[in-house]
Amino acid sequence: MTAAERIRVFLVDDQQMVRGGFRMLVDSQPDLEVVGEAGDGAEALERLAVTRADVVLMDVRMPRLDGVEATRRLAERPDAPRVLVLTTFDLDEYAFAAIRAGAAAFLLKDAAPEDLLGAIRTVHAGDSVVAPSTTRRLLEQFAAVVPDPHAEPRPGQREARDDRLAPLTEREREVLTLVGRGLSNTEIAAELVVAETTVKTHVGRLLAKTGSRDRVQLVVLAYETGLARTT
Repeated sequence: MTAAERIRVFLVDDQQMVRGGFRMLVDSQPDLEVVGEAGDGAEALERLAVTRADVVLMDVRMPRLDGVEATRRLAERPDAPRVLVLTTFDLDEYAFAAIRAGAAAFLLKDAAPEDLLGAIRTVHAGDSVVAPSTTRRLLEQFAAVVPDPHAEPRPGQREARDDRLAPLTEREREVLTLVGRGLSNTEIAAELVVAETTVKTHVGRLLAKTGSRDRVQLVVLAYETGLARTT
């Protein structure tokens, strides 16, 4: 495999030993290579301005500039790399915020090496790697920051939520609701009694119509608009 064919990975963590461990793991794979690293979000933004990367392994709790703000600023750049958020704590509110800021994935630092490597490849392929159960737990844990569909909306709040759903067909809303509940494409197909390829088509259209980067953001959208509930 040539260098041009390898997935370029950039490491962001304030602990040098952690970065060293990730570097050894990533560089041990023939299809992956570490192209750079940084000790905080500010340094990462500087280096990624001149370093081409496909996937960024991003810690969330760092000095100077944390991973949430770094992810947000990266997402605003053209041809931004995909961000895989790494955290020590399950149900980390910072990780949830990073996902809302544009991260494509969420993974615990103590994940098995094969899971991390698989996550890098999956994220690079354009998919998300947050397991449905993890997505649900994240949203349930921090439901306080997600609008309550039964609460009296602030001026303009309901209109803003409805506008995001306006382009969707009734079937697409059904699919978005099921995505928000954490169902896989196979499970959605069984629920709606359609082919899995049909579900994939609907998900693709949902991504395009809502401007969502991946399935994770569709889940967040489903909760924010009230299609999915935390109870």
